[in-house]
Amino acid sequence: MTVAALSIDTDPTAYEALQKAVDEPVADGALTDREREVRAIARGIAARELAPRAAAIDAEHAFALEGVGALNEAGLGGLLFPERLGGTGDSNVAYALAMEEITAACAATSLIFMTQMHAAYPILLCGNEEQQRRYIPGLIQGTAFGSIGVTEPDAGSDVASLRTTATPTEHGWSLSGQKTFITTGDRADVIICFATVDRDLGRKGVTAFIVEGNWEGVQRGKPFHKMGMNGSSTAELFFDQVAVPRENLLGEERGGWPVVMSSVVKTRLSAAAQGVGLARGAYARTLAFLTDRYGKRIPEEHTFALAELRGRLLQGRLLLHAVARQADRDPHISPGSVGIMKQSCTDLGFMAAVEATRILGPHGDLAALGVERFLRDAKVTQIYDGTNEIQRLLIGRETTRALEALS
Repeated sequence: MTVAALSIDTDPTAYEALQKAVDEPVADGALTDREREVRAIARGIAARELAPRAAAIDAEHAFALEGVGALNEAGLGGLLFPERLGGTGDSNVAYALAMEEITAACAATSLIFMTQMHAAYPILLCGNEEQQRRYIPGLIQGTAFGSIGVTEPDAGSDVASLRTTATPTEHGWSLSGQKTFITTGDRADVIICFATVDRDLGRKGVTAFIVEGNWEGVQRGKPFHKMGMNGSSTAELFFDQVAVPRENLLGEERGGWPVVMSSVVKTRLSAAAQGVGLARGAYARTLAFLTDRYGKRIPEEHTFALAELRGRLLQGRLLLHAVARQADRDPHISPGSVGIMKQSCTDLGFMAAVEATRILGPHGDLAALGVERFLRDAKVTQIYDGTNEIQRLLIGRETTRALEALS
């Protein structure tokens, strides 16, 4: 039996109608008019530009340039940045809503989109005025690509064990080392690179630098062949005595660890929103296929399974929105709360995709339906931006400290 692609991939009106059908008034009740507007803009672009291209981008491993361009043209790249730098100064909730809509259509596009923000945000937090005006507008408008250079072959979640070194010179630092699993690393124009000025100091020696991709000594590896997120490139970066001028120090020397920690709220919010978006996309596609096949009389065993998915999805959205709203009120939100959000929402994305393939039975692994793509894309969200095992460790430590404070 041949199964045709879902009409929502080619009919923007049908796509938006389906997404509206799976909205939850309980989750939407606290949204502001502006947040609803941002969601509508993102959903429209997802319907017109992202969903129609997603399957081909995945199959061909083609970089999702057009989709990211459409998002930037609509001003969504600057949601979390002030107007003076070309942004719109919106809330974390608005950003999470946009990320959810983008991911529900094409997760790979969302990964490129969020990485641009991840590269620009540390400059907003810790950079001086000249650095902000020089680098942020290009990143949020999409005229420059950005990457975060943290992970190394022997240093992933443990930033304190970085081997990339920054040696002081007359005019700045000489940077040498290797980074791996770097999103958009093969084409990054702006790299927020973390290196150590003294390995004996552990995390206290970590320092952040703004490195331009065309500088002498910066080399890029070929993009990795991956299980999912095929419309986004992931590559190695090599630094061979790269001369970094003093004006490209981000923050203070030996102040890189605070730069990392002050940025994780945004990066983990991105991953959590991806998890909810992936769950939503898998649920919506399963619902669309079953409706096409059975009409309004979907078999009871399927409606029971869909009811379970809907409940889990609502829980995830409520958690995502609650933590994002709290982050709007308090930039020093606890790492445990952020960790619970990231771990729970990305686990939800993977679980929902697995369950959707089960509900669809023999059709679940067909590329035409797109659910198997959501399953492949979802796995990595449990790994990057702090693995979910690391999140559980952070949550547990915070719980232990709270109990110790009671005694």
